[in-house]
Amino acid sequence: MSLLDTMPPFELLQPASVADAIALLDKHGKDAWVLAGGMDSLDWFKDRIKNPKVVVDLGRIGGLAGIRPSGDGLEIGAMTPLTQVATDRTLLSSYGLLAHAARKVASPQIRNRGTLGGNACQDARCWYYRGGLPCYRAGGNTCYADTPTAINREHCLFEADRCVAVSPSDTAPALVALEAKFVIHNAAGERVVEAEDFFIGPKLDITRMTVLKPGDLLTAIRLPGTWAKARFYFEKVADRQVWDFPLVNVASAMIVQGNTIKKARVVVGGVAAHPLRLKSVEESLVGERPSAEVAEIAGKTAVYGARTLNHNHFKIPLLANLVKRSVRGSAA
Repeated sequence: MSLLDTMPPFELLQPASVADAIALLDKHGKDAWVLAGGMDSLDWFKDRIKNPKVVVDLGRIGGLAGIRPSGDGLEIGAMTPLTQVATDRTLLSSYGLLAHAARKVASPQIRNRGTLGGNACQDARCWYYRGGLPCYRAGGNTCYADTPTAINREHCLFEADRCVAVSPSDTAPALVALEAKFVIHNAAGERVVEAEDFFIGPKLDITRMTVLKPGDLLTAIRLPGTWAKARFYFEKVADRQVWDFPLVNVASAMIVQGNTIKKARVVVGGVAAHPLRLKSVEESLVGERPSAEVAEIAGKTAVYGARTLNHNHFKIPLLANLVKRSVRGSAA
């Protein structure tokens, strides 16, 4: 039997409370791995790329799952299954953007097991990185995806800094568009981070895709009432309709009054290392009607400054068209 046929050994710890989980994460630091649904984690373990000494399984902490009122909005436990997020009546009624994004994740079987927190926090899907090569993100000094012979059709258009991997999450752009807040606990207490600041790019830390550090535990995600019942649009384009990660996705939220756009948030995934908020597009929309002409301008604005790699030129028209559709509110 090859070593690659088995996972490396680790100690499995199953705390019964958030306090116990935090204590374990504080004790073991960088040697600990947080296990939510396990959809991404088990791949890492089986490929023997990640070799934690301790795995902290959150499955027995009941308080980390569920959807409940919070202030003028909602709070969603980080361990809430994606299926529940996709089908919850309150979310569908007031925050349909997130529900629709969750519905596009992977397959029904994976959504039953995968969690909202896990989907938002998953690592880059770059095959060079996940194949165990010593790239920049893995602590090396090369980006294997950004070479003359690299296969990089799924990689980034914006904000490349040594690494050209992209954020693979479908729910992350929706959370940024909704101005969600991420509730994080560690031994020092609680802190709340805006979604736009929760996801980070390689300029800040090339080894991480979120602000979470060893010892941190994401416990909940809060949706403010700001965008409740706004006009939403989510679309994902992937090679396959089921299971696949996005080539590009778009999440938009607009408050329209009297056929005039008063506020707008437009966020895209699959084009940068983090969900990319298109602020210039948002500015172009405010005060305008969601017409075909305005949508055309938004699409052209969205791709300004994009830098293509060898094989991802197709993402330019794809991104432009998705943003145009999000403004029109229709794929037609």
